[in-house]
Amino acid sequence: MFKRMDEIMIEIPEVEKPDPNAAAAVQELLGGKFGEMSTLNNYLYQSFNFRSKDKLKPFYDLVMSITAEELGHVELVSHAVNKCLRGSTAYKEPDKNPLEAVKDARLSYHFLAGAQGAMPFDSMGNPWNGTYVFNSGNLVEDLLHNFFLECGARTHKMKVYEMTDHPAARAVVGFLLVRGGVHVVAYAKALEIATGVNVTKLVPIPSLSNKKFSEAAKYEEKGVHTKLYTWSDKDFTDIGQIWKGTHPEDGSPLEVIPGAPKGVPIPPSPEVPEEFAPGISEEEFKEIAKRLKMAGNIKD
Repeated sequence: MFKRMDEIMIEIPEVEKPDPNAAAAVQELLGGKFGEMSTLNNYLYQSFNFRSKDKLKPFYDLVMSITAEELGHVELVSHAVNKCLRGSTAYKEPDKNPLEAVKDARLSYHFLAGAQGAMPFDSMGNPWNGTYVFNSGNLVEDLLHNFFLECGARTHKMKVYEMTDHPAARAVVGFLLVRGGVHVVAYAKALEIATGVNVTKLVPIPSLSNKKFSEAAKYEEKGVHTKLYTWSDKDFTDIGQIWKGTHPEDGSPLEVIPGAPKGVPIPPSPEVPEEFAPGISEEEFKEIAKRLKMAGNIKD
């Protein structure tokens, strides 16, 4: 089961800087082959189909806990896309072409099929698909795939970071570079325990430290790269048999944190009347409020 909180993992800067093409680039980190939907679903199905979990419980716990964090990453990237899109258009009467400002946006689907919000697509508008999920059932093969997947995801994050200076995109990508780096090291350590091969000697891939990215460096200074969460009140504590020792890059001690990190409130999304969203007028809102009061037996 999953438990959900009305929070996201970090605060995203509130800026008035609409940039639809930045949003299109960030979409790659959501619905691309190496995006957060891929990492989530790879680990999700590996956790569903895990064999001999009683004998291999530390590895099972690792995949389970990282799966839960990936749900939060999908959520976080989606809000980054939303922030990049916010303010791209303004309300005008239909005959005055209120959406004309975005007719040359690289990914017009944000405006035609939604209301300027994130979609399960890559940067070119191709929908995410289940063929990106790898689950062989072989523990070492799956761990090796996960290590490669996280390294590929890191490469894509670095390129998107270099592609846009939008504060919302930079803040989220910088944080995810650090957390994705945790998962790279975690799978490397798991492979070392499973095979005896010191895979941590390969990191970082690409060979550029997160400290080169200002929005990532600030999290590493706080030790965010050394913490792995269980994402559970009482389960998955055996990840401590894998996530232990020191970080291979800077020698910082690694730490397992029970539960989930403290989040921040999810930013509200304003109405977009030119997109007919949410499509509730002031008069209709008052009627809805009146009916809700009646249903709850609430008196003024």
